[in-house]
Amino acid sequence: MNHSGTIANKRRRVTTIVLIMSGAILLAAVLTLPKIAFSQSNRADVLPNAPPPRQIGSSTELSAIQISASTNKTCILKPSLMKLVGTPQQTEGPYFVDGMPNRSDIRSDPVDGSIQQGIPLQIVIHLYDVDNGSCIPLRGAKVDIWHANSQGIYSSVNDQGTAGKKFLRGYQITDHNGTVRFTTIYPGWYQGRTIHIHVKVRTFEGPQESLEWTSQFYFNNSINHQIHTQLPYSNHGPPTTLNEQDGIFTGASTDGMLSNNSGEHLMFDLAQQGQSYIGTFDIVLNSARSVR
Repeated sequence: MNHSGTIANKRRRVTTIVLIMSGAILLAAVLTLPKIAFSQSNRADVLPNAPPPRQIGSSTELSAIQISASTNKTCILKPSLMKLVGTPQQTEGPYFVDGMPNRSDIRSDPVDGSIQQGIPLQIVIHLYDVDNGSCIPLRGAKVDIWHANSQGIYSSVNDQGTAGKKFLRGYQITDHNGTVRFTTIYPGWYQGRTIHIHVKVRTFEGPQESLEWTSQFYFNNSINHQIHTQLPYSNHGPPTTLNEQDGIFTGASTDGMLSNNSGEHLMFDLAQQGQSYIGTFDIVLNSARSVR
């Protein structure tokens, strides 16, 4: 009897211990529930206020719906100084050639199929017209761009031995968002000029030109130098003229809008993406100041 009683007592103690341990586990689980809920509540509060992912290109890269809505809003386009008077114009230069191909990728020469070598550059241009302070995407406008290759040479120039060539030239028509896109290479330099890209915008009423706007785009000096440490640019050597040493960059705009340093308002919003670059610019046109 004593032996049986001892066994029974041991069983009761084991059962009691198991019950106590189960109760402790259950209590611990209950106590952690508010903490989990608090943590999830905090996460919901924090995420909406977290910094958004970095956007490539201009901060005014809008969706089609946003752009459509922008017609009833005041322009908030960079640079802020130009938001009501338009983007400054600069000289066309000696190398504009009309009648270039309608194409987005301008790296090739349609004459012989050769492709210009260099660091890829995507160009995104948004066109807006200003009407009493409202931003209106300019649809159906013809946008020409042209620039030198990695060695500072233009196509279609007799004295550069490129007559008949069409590389790094072309045009696009703005879409319903007022946008055109080009694929090209980062431009090279030539004597007396900083690195730049030429641009011309035209609209037509039937066969007649109704508006013309001409200017140039520029790049950051340090990126220009960095690019020219790499092939094929390094074969031509580092740029010899900085932005602030360029007479057109530091000079007046051709439309009388600015008396000096017009190039400061014509800098690409440039971002690196892998081994290539994306340059974005918002052109704000003021019809009263554009050549007709």
